[in-house]
Amino acid sequence: MTAAPVSDRGTWHRVENGSAGSAVRRAAERLGGQLALPEGRIADLAIVAAELTSNLIKHADDGVLLLRPVRRELDAGVELIALDSGPGMADLAHSARDGHSTTGTLGIGLGAIVRQASWFDAYSWPGRGTVIAVRVFDGADTDPSWVGGLTRPLTGETVSGDGYAWRIVGDRRQVLVTDGLGHGPLAAAATDAALTAFRSAPAAAPAEVVAYLHRSLSHTRGAALAVAEPDPAGAVLRYAGLGNINGVVIDADGRRRGLVSLPGIAGHQRPAIRQYDYPFGPDSLLVMHSDGVVDRWRIEDYPGLVGRSPLVTAATLLRDAGTRRDDAGVLVARSWS
Repeated sequence: MTAAPVSDRGTWHRVENGSAGSAVRRAAERLGGQLALPEGRIADLAIVAAELTSNLIKHADDGVLLLRPVRRELDAGVELIALDSGPGMADLAHSARDGHSTTGTLGIGLGAIVRQASWFDAYSWPGRGTVIAVRVFDGADTDPSWVGGLTRPLTGETVSGDGYAWRIVGDRRQVLVTDGLGHGPLAAAATDAALTAFRSAPAAAPAEVVAYLHRSLSHTRGAALAVAEPDPAGAVLRYAGLGNINGVVIDADGRRRGLVSLPGIAGHQRPAIRQYDYPFGPDSLLVMHSDGVVDRWRIEDYPGLVGRSPLVTAATLLRDAGTRRDDAGVLVARSWS
C-alpha cells in the first residue's frame, strides 16, 4: 500500500498539561518517520518536542505549538514553532545556557533544544511572551530563509482557508498570500488551487501573475490574494492584489508604508488588476497578512524583532494580532544580499 502524502499545512497543538506534551512528542516522532529522518534524528526531534512543550507547560500562558514538515531541494525535516504569552525573557541567550532556571529546575531545556536543532531562532520580550522556531533535518540548516510564514485556522476548524507561498523564477523572487472565501474545506480548496497555480505561473510581473491566478480559480469559490516581488537590487517592490490582503513595507528608519490591493475576488467576475511599485531598500521588511490579522500592530512595540528571522517575526505578529474568529495568515520577507 502506498503511504499517504504528508501535508505541509501542519497541525496546531494547545499545550496546557503533560498529556498534551506527550501527544506532541508522539506526533513529532511520527512525522519524522514519515519524512524518513534517521532514527538518531527522530530521537533528537523527540527531545526538542519534549523540551518545547515542557517550557510551555511550566512558563507559558496560552501556549500553542505548530508542528509541520519543512522541505529543501533534496530532503525534508520537521519544524516546530512554539508561541506563548507568558512572562517572556529579558536575555534569551542567557536563558538558553545550561543551568539557567526560573522555576528551580535544572534549566537545561533551551540549551538542549539548541543542541539538537539543525536551525533555531527565537524572540522574547518581558511581559510579551516568547516565540521559538526549531528545524530538525538530517544535518545542518545554516541558511535561514529570506521569507517565512504561517497560518492558523478559525477556532473549531481543522483546516485554514489562508495560505502563502514563495518562488524563485529566473531572477524574480515572488511571494503570495491568499485567503479563500469563507472558512473550512471549500475555502482551503480555493487557497490550494491558488498555491498550485502560483507555482506553475509564468515568470512575469505580479500583475500578470495575479491575472493568471484569477483565471485558474474560476472553478473555486474564489479568494482574496496578493503577489509581491521584492527587488532590493533595484530598490523597488512590485505589488498587485485583489481583495482584503494587507501589505506593509517597513523601511530601515521604521516608516510604515501601506500597499494597495484593489477590490475584487480572484476567480469571480472580471476584476481590475493593477500593479504598484514601492521603494524597497536593502534593510526593508515586507509584511503581508489576511484580514484574520488585525492591522493595528506596530513593529516599534517589538524591540529587536526586525533582526530575527522572517518566520519568527511572522509567528510573533500572528500570536499578538491574529483573531480566533477567522482564519489567519502572515508572511514576512526581508532583503537579501
